[in-house]
Amino acid sequence: MIGYVTLGTNDFERAIEFYDALLATVGENRLWTTESMAAWGSSREAPALCIAKPHNGAPATVGNGVMVALRVKTRAQADAMHAKALQLGGQNEGNPGPRGSHGFYGGYFRDLDGNKLNAYVPAPGS
Repeated sequence: MIGYVTLGTNDFERAIEFYDALLATVGENRLWTTESMAAWGSSREAPALCIAKPHNGAPATVGNGVMVALRVKTRAQADAMHAKALQLGGQNEGNPGPRGSHGFYGGYFRDLDGNKLNAYVPAPGS
């Protein structure tokens, strides 16, 4: 159902560098870039993660309660993405590990603009 998710940024070039390096840890590449927006994903036919300068010209702000969960294939990829985010200047919001007793595994972090993300492996059978 989801085609893409967009996160606002106040430093477009810095955000591009952050997401180029972060998403390379799981083999995702930048699909396209315009003067105010960029997208990453496996193809234009699959869901994508985008960053954008706000269209209205106002500063980008973080949505309270908003989080983007990035599904990865293995726990090692979740660990690597979380570690890379912190290495790139992101903030830790929860070390990678199991959550609950159902098999969900995730690591939570914030990007350079304060947007909350989660690199996760779903519970088996999800």
